[in-house]
Amino acid sequence: QIHVAESGGGLVQPGGSLNLSCTVSGAIFSIYVSTYVMGWYRQVGEEKRELVATISDDGSTNYAPAVKGRFTVARDNFKNSVYLQMNNVKPEDTAVYYCNVARVGSVEYWGQGTQVTVSS
Repeated sequence: QIHVAESGGGLVQPGGSLNLSCTVSGAIFSIYVSTYVMGWYRQVGEEKRELVATISDDGSTNYAPAVKGRFTVARDNFKNSVYLQMNNVKPEDTAVYYCNVARVGSVEYWGQGTQVTVSS
C-alpha cells in the first residue's frame, strides 16, 4: 500500500521562505519510483485544486506561472521524496498544499495536505 505524507507547512511572513517535504512509503512505489511524476498542487477553500510544480524522473519540471522564479521543485528517488522550496512568498500563496505522485495514464496518489499561510 502506498502512503503519501507531507510536512513543512506553517505560517510565514510575506517575502519569507518555506520548504515543503513529501515522502512516499510503500515497497511497490520504491520499485517503480522512476516511473512516477512527482509534484505539488494547492487549493484554497472550495476552489479548484491547481498545479504548483511537477518534476519527472529525468529532471524536467513544470511550474505554474504564478510561482515560476520563486518556487523550486526537487526530488530524491533514493528517499522516495519530493520537495518544494518556496521563496519570496506572497499572501496569495496561502493554501493547502498537496503532494501528488502519478504514473502517466495509470495511478496517482495524494497526500492529506499541509497548510501554508503567508501573513504578517
